[in-house]
Amino acid sequence: MVTTSTKKNSWIIYIALVLFVNLFFCSSFAHSQADSTYLRFLKPKAQKNTFKSSLHLVMPPIRPSLISTSKVVVSRPDDKLLSNVLVYPNPITDQINLKYEVSRNALVSIKILDVLGNEVITIFSQRVEPGEKTYTYLLNNKLPRGFYFIRIIAGTESVIKRISVL
Repeated sequence: MVTTSTKKNSWIIYIALVLFVNLFFCSSFAHSQADSTYLRFLKPKAQKNTFKSSLHLVMPPIRPSLISTSKVVVSRPDDKLLSNVLVYPNPITDQINLKYEVSRNALVSIKILDVLGNEVITIFSQRVEPGEKTYTYLLNNKLPRGFYFIRIIAGTESVIKRISVL
């Protein structure tokens, strides 16, 4: 009888201790204004119907007084790095105008190829920030009349457009 009573009392004390600790920590989090995860659950914001390509993950604090709010960007396999590529005017007389959109930081290279696929001119090669970009290149009789291809390479993706030079 004594052992059952002791076991029962120890479980009651254990449950009371767990509840006390949980209530203590919950009340201390309610007063913390820097914890964005807790505040997000208190005041839910109106959700828009737009889909974001990044997830908001709050990293655990390194020290108890330091809260990290770093965003982790997770790319999906169906995301395109390079899109909306336009080459105008076509046919080209004196300059090439390019417009393209890059979804994240990438090394972009723009090359002009002849009909056989040989590289004729590299007109642009550098790292660019995400967003819509426009680029103008003056020909100044650098290319003889004929058909050419423009290859725009961003990361591992490439887009090829046909142009004709008059």
